[in-house]
Amino acid sequence: MENLEKTSVEARRKFVSAFNDTMVRIWRERISLLEVVDSGLLYKSLLGTKTDIGKDANEFQLEQQFVTYGIFQNYGTGKETPRGNPGDIGRAKVRKARQWFDKKYYGSVMNLRDFLGESLSQQYIGIVSNALSDRDLRASATVSDT
Repeated sequence: MENLEKTSVEARRKFVSAFNDTMVRIWRERISLLEVVDSGLLYKSLLGTKTDIGKDANEFQLEQQFVTYGIFQNYGTGKETPRGNPGDIGRAKVRKARQWFDKKYYGSVMNLRDFLGESLSQQYIGIVSNALSDRDLRASATVSDT
C-alpha cells in the first residue's frame, strides 16, 4: 500500500508541475485563435511564474502572470469611452470581448480540483485499507497462552 501512496504523491506532483506550462500554452493558442494580437505584448507576457509543491503534494502554490490589459481584452473593455461620457459615444462600439483567459482558466482549475480530489481519496482509501488489512487484524487479535 505504501507504493500506492508514493504513486499518488508522484502523480499529483507531476500534474501540478505541468499546470502552469499547460495554462500558458492554452492561453497562447487562444490569443492566436481569437487574434488578440496587436503588438504581441500580451502574448509575450504570459508566464507561469511560481510552482511550489509541498512534500506530500497536498499543498501547493501556483502563480501565472500577464500584462493587465489582457483582462480588458478578455472582457472587451478599454479606453473607447472617455470618462464622464453618458454612454453615447456617437458611433457603434468597436471593442468586443475576446475570451482568451477566463473560460479556459476556470475549466483547468476545475480539472485540477477533480484530479486532486480523486488522487487524495485513492491515497486515503489505501491508507485505511492497509490499516484494516486482515493480516494486521489477525496479528493484533491473537491471544498468547500464559
